[in-house]
Amino acid sequence: MRTRRGDHGQSTVEFALVLPLVVLVVLFIVQAGFVVRDQLLVSHAAREAARAAAVSDADRTGAALLAARQAGDLATDRVSATVTLVDGDASVRVAISYRSVTDIAIIGSLVPDIDLESVVEMRVESDRKHRP
Repeated sequence: MRTRRGDHGQSTVEFALVLPLVVLVVLFIVQAGFVVRDQLLVSHAAREAARAAAVSDADRTGAALLAARQAGDLATDRVSATVTLVDGDASVRVAISYRSVTDIAIIGSLVPDIDLESVVEMRVESDRKHRP
């Protein structure tokens, strides 16, 4: 099959026009994957922090923050914890906040950093007033 005279570089030009769009879409997908990973880690950190706060006799907030920072692969300087006692001090509610940085090339300048949060409530299991 013979091509017409002006069709020799057409596919190369089309590829060159579409390639930046394809790369951008792939980078968005990769960045979304990192954000989903961070959300899973924040959820895990909240469960660990709630457990630590529920069994702590002393500083519940400190125990929760330490457990959250040690729970996974999150950057410890971007993790914060809020601990509140609910139901007449029978339960503890822990809220873990984390800022997921969008730092992939090109995407980082298009998408702002994303604030993630997870809240877990757990029954208090250790308390001085319940001991004999």
